[in-house]
Amino acid sequence: MSYEKVLQAGKIVIGTKQTIRALKEGRAAEVIVAEDADLPIIEKVTAAANEANVPVTKVDSMKKLGKACKIQVGAAAVAILR
Repeated sequence: MSYEKVLQAGKIVIGTKQTIRALKEGRAAEVIVAEDADLPIIEKVTAAANEANVPVTKVDSMKKLGKACKIQVGAAAVAILR
């Protein structure tokens, strides 16, 4: 499951803005997006990832994704860095 990938990743960035920035800078190896996030956010992150040729993995819950990132709130998007 992708939650384990996030837990095991050496470096990650959390949040939509930081994820898109990492994609534009070519630092992201993989992107994880929560399916229960707002649709415009999912589309924006997915489009940026496709443009950068970075794989996108979808998970079911923002809350669980945030917990996997060791934060107290939900996370819509997370990038695993190279």
